[in-house]
Amino acid sequence: MISDGMAAVLRSLDGGRVDDLAQACARALGVAGVALSLRVGVERSPEPLWCHPELSAQFEELQFTLGEGPGPDAVRVGSPVVEPDLDRVRPERWPALLPAARELGVHGVCCFPLGIGAIRIGVLTLLCDSGRRLSGQQYTDATALTAVLTSALLKDDRHDGDRGGPGLGMALEFPSVLHRAVVHQATGMISVQLDVSMEEALLRLRARAYSGERPLGEIAADVVARRMRFDDDFDDDVSGPYSPDGGKG
Repeated sequence: MISDGMAAVLRSLDGGRVDDLAQACARALGVAGVALSLRVGVERSPEPLWCHPELSAQFEELQFTLGEGPGPDAVRVGSPVVEPDLDRVRPERWPALLPAARELGVHGVCCFPLGIGAIRIGVLTLLCDSGRRLSGQQYTDATALTAVLTSALLKDDRHDGDRGGPGLGMALEFPSVLHRAVVHQATGMISVQLDVSMEEALLRLRARAYSGERPLGEIAADVVARRMRFDDDFDDDVSGPYSPDGGKG
């Protein structure tokens, strides 16, 4: 059974009365942070819909830049990935993300995929306090919230731009303007420059951002502005053990 706090959030959501849904969810769940990202575009890349606090947004950007972490894993396998203590995670699981997460001050992460069966539209990410595992109640509340968000986002074919049923408000709209549009544009340009697939082009973009210790968006902006090309002599070897794909590329 869900808690009274989560029940109140879900009632407010249904009535479109939540001013700051991310903050309300974080408070009801009793977690350090919460973020909702949706998969959009041809590459099905995650776009942040809302985050609280700023640390959650930074962690989402970190996962997107590196292409690894509990969020991508949860979407890939279609089941929750619960890691409340990142210090206990094997280093080889997320070799690039783990040290970067520690630098951010992220201690634990639990991710719940949004979707039905093979349809996966996003992920709900919870940041946990240091050394604190999710209680049974928190897990139940997070699962209930994920189910409601999934149902609301899939209702009335929102993927085709329908704004959905009444009462849900703007809090659950698919992004009309992509926060990472420059990344999608740069990926397409790199795909043409190197004559590779969009997936490999994104991997190359991530590799250069990681090797240069720069945000992915900055590298993408340089590509779009034609200050950087990917058919030059830069060593784009993405097969190392600490590359964004963990050495699988």
